[in-house]
Amino acid sequence: MKISFHGAARTVTGSKHLVQLNNGENILLDCGLFQGMGRDTDSLNAKFGFDVTQVNYVILSHAHIDHTGLIPKLVKEGFDGKIYCTPATKALTEILLADSAMIQRDDAKYGNKRRAKQGLPPIEPLYDLDDVNLAIPMLTVVEYNTPTSISPSVELLFTDAGHIIGSAAVSLKIKEDGKTKALTFSGDIGRYRDMILRSPSVFPPADYIIIESTYGDKLHDLIHTTPDDLLKYIEHTCVEQKGNLIIPAFSVGRTQEILFELNQLSLEKRLPHIPVYVDSPLSIEATDVLKKFPKYFNKKIQKILEVDDDPFDFEGLRYIKSVEESKALNEDLHPKVIISASGMADAGRVKHHIKNNISNTKCTILMVGYCEPHSLGGRLMNGSKVVKIYSEEYEVKAQVGSIKSMSAHGDYEDLMQFLSCQTPHLVEQVFVVHGEADVQDHFCERLRKKGFLQVQAPELHETVVLK
Repeated sequence: MKISFHGAARTVTGSKHLVQLNNGENILLDCGLFQGMGRDTDSLNAKFGFDVTQVNYVILSHAHIDHTGLIPKLVKEGFDGKIYCTPATKALTEILLADSAMIQRDDAKYGNKRRAKQGLPPIEPLYDLDDVNLAIPMLTVVEYNTPTSISPSVELLFTDAGHIIGSAAVSLKIKEDGKTKALTFSGDIGRYRDMILRSPSVFPPADYIIIESTYGDKLHDLIHTTPDDLLKYIEHTCVEQKGNLIIPAFSVGRTQEILFELNQLSLEKRLPHIPVYVDSPLSIEATDVLKKFPKYFNKKIQKILEVDDDPFDFEGLRYIKSVEESKALNEDLHPKVIISASGMADAGRVKHHIKNNISNTKCTILMVGYCEPHSLGGRLMNGSKVVKIYSEEYEVKAQVGSIKSMSAHGDYEDLMQFLSCQTPHLVEQVFVVHGEADVQDHFCERLRKKGFLQVQAPELHETVVLK
């Protein structure tokens, strides 16, 4: 058996790990899009690094685009097998992939206008809605905690990872050469005190573990400070300065967390009478999907649902659907909060809102999650004074803030708690992925100190032969 790492290797995005069995079966764990990698993004997404036609099965840990976003391209290039996922991941993936195709179409159209003026050839999207529609029927549902044989050699088990609705750790029992080995892929691991979701579950004993490390060298702020932090930014920016508060937020997970916290402030009569706009059709759909799976909510939300039938709605909340309505927000001079995707601010409508507000000293760009350093959000968080948006430079005069307590990724204590169900010296190898290179190195060392004997952070496209 071999594993090759074709994404999220020495970086955060583009999750793709290929498990190759001696009998010729090939299992792809995630099929993610690289995001926020600057000039390298397009070239990284152009080639998989493996023969697509040789992949038999795809298994998804969760629906985020950096874990699912290249599925239509995989299908376009010849994959025709099943794609296994949880029910909520299926529901989210359907809308996320369609949205991704439309964003690529619109970005290509917008960019090609400028390229034409410069005498450059047009760029083509990675895939279109037709490719998405071919991929959707391949999504095959497997419930949590339900061992499922996907071939005579491989049994699949999903356990709750607590990252977003439907997220799962992937555990495989693999029969090979008369022996059975267990491999677990963590996907993205959530937090043990998440404001909405259940905590990550324990997973079966594993011989090999592939684990994410996004916050493998950090501890988060306490979650209970989040409503007060949001309130502080709204009062300062919208009430005192009469400006706009722009919040780039992933449509799945982060937007719903913000709405939940604003709803709490509203119930407590502390939320100022400032309009709050969710400018993302995808966020509207994702919120509707979330509401369909209340059994995945933690006990706190279950209790709230007894008295509040919609903990993601409040007075003053307005949803924006059309492009015309979105453009109108930038012409409205009244102070407001705009929540819009994407979370790294590298695509989608939020990029236009940042462009229109970034040079206004009254406004604030508030980051509420992880941003790859090369992304627009990452550059803003790192203090860039001038940023390029759609090939034009803009001086950063707006305030740039961040609320780190809202991350859906576990910190290193959460990651270690996730691994606490394992006996370290019995795990043959641990592969650390999905983190910046220096963070992966820190987390590798932490694992070694905890007693895991063989730990490595594989390079992009590196192949490791398992003993």
